[in-house]
Amino acid sequence: MKPQPSKQLILISLAAIARGAGRPPSRSEFLSLSGITEHAVSEFFPTWNAALQAAGLAPYTLNLRLDDRELLEDWGQAARQIRKAPARRAYRHLGKFDHRTFARRFGSWSQVTEAFRKFAHGQSQWADVLALLPPLSPSSPGAPALLPVPLSAPGHAPNSVPHAVVSPASHAAPSTPPCQLRYPPLHGRPTYGRPLDFRGLRHEPVNEQGVVLLFGMVAKELGYIVEAVQSGFPDCEAKRQIAPQRWQRVHLEFEFASRNFRDHGHPLTGCDVIVCWHHNWPDHPPHLEILELSSLLPSLPASRDH
Repeated sequence: MKPQPSKQLILISLAAIARGAGRPPSRSEFLSLSGITEHAVSEFFPTWNAALQAAGLAPYTLNLRLDDRELLEDWGQAARQIRKAPARRAYRHLGKFDHRTFARRFGSWSQVTEAFRKFAHGQSQWADVLALLPPLSPSSPGAPALLPVPLSAPGHAPNSVPHAVVSPASHAAPSTPPCQLRYPPLHGRPTYGRPLDFRGLRHEPVNEQGVVLLFGMVAKELGYIVEAVQSGFPDCEAKRQIAPQRWQRVHLEFEFASRNFRDHGHPLTGCDVIVCWHHNWPDHPPHLEILELSSLLPSLPASRDH
């Protein structure tokens, strides 16, 4: 039988999770991340705020309903890590929210996949995750009709013609933009971001490595001189001009989405700028600058010839 955690272990775990989140965790966040049961916590602390106080933390004041967006983004991050829609057990290890919250919000755990699909539709930063999800079956609510796409080449039997997910409207109107077409993914092949065609980079970044590459392409135009890049925190040491003939050292951390900085548990000191493709952390600490490349690229020439 697994021994009950001690009071000291609970307090140490509380402090560690709070450091990673940059704030006191909720009860459900703590239970999910620590693996400690609610019964074990209640053995030592009559209320959740009593436990936080014993750990030297401020009372938890975020007892507001979580946005669907925050829940689904965390589910999507878990799917991205394991390259498929996470089962409930897998999410308990990878996610930061209680799986029961998803069931209460979306009806059941099995319905979270479709909730995410609707949420992420049209958002390029989730294109890689959408490609990992199983295609909608014709009987699924809201699934588009499966209409055959005819092949002009001879020798194809009618029953062997592949199908694309095409809405009835786009089938009836040939002038419908191609973005209305949705094809089921082919397994075992890489996926790409939206077409970008920026200086030899053919697609938008879909991960942190793409952000590093893109920043290196535009750093000089953004006023940065890169001194060093490393695998540890922070990722990059650079300098930027602050006055005529005066430069200053800054530390950068690369993330695909700005809120990954928080989710990865990085310390709030030691970094000056988060360089990301997508900024999704509106309540980030004010001392951290956000450099969102997706919003800056339109102001830069797509070719170095200009």
